[in-house]
Amino acid sequence: MKLNILGIIACAAMTVASAHKVNAYSIDCAILLCLAGGFPASAECTAARVEMIRRVTPWPVEPSLQLWNCPLQASGRPPLPNTGRDGLTDQIRGYRDGIEVYHVNYRAQRNSGGFEVFDSTQRGFYDENGEFHWTGVRLQDTPSWVRTLARFHGGEHTGTRRGIAMRTADYDGQISDVIWETY
Repeated sequence: MKLNILGIIACAAMTVASAHKVNAYSIDCAILLCLAGGFPASAECTAARVEMIRRVTPWPVEPSLQLWNCPLQASGRPPLPNTGRDGLTDQIRGYRDGIEVYHVNYRAQRNSGGFEVFDSTQRGFYDENGEFHWTGVRLQDTPSWVRTLARFHGGEHTGTRRGIAMRTADYDGQISDVIWETY
């Protein structure tokens, strides 16, 4: 009887462990798949979109898509055809490189000498090796979609603009998601 109960407990533990493994997924795999589909309405894609935003807001501390966390090849399978030295196909690399993200941190105020401007806006991008970098850029030199989201019209406007501007492209290369998240 005791052996039978131990067998049932062991069987139940294996079932729970395997069910957890099946239900677990890498959020980065979800980001990649949802990104390709234009972030369709689903619980998984909503979670993926939220995670992308969390990674770069309020301060851009990590890349929005971390493909190294998504196993693109199954164990024991041959490599994907037409992969580059980074192990990605042109299509997957296109999704990654299609992410445009800007960290806007701009403040202008009028003083006795005219205007004082503080602008530490940054653009996030992936280099040819798949490494994510931030580089400084002036808000007035960002693409028009970023300036529109930040409500920046150039010239001598006072005020503060802080937030993340991000847009992504779907499998057709069409802009599928535009995000402005203030903090």
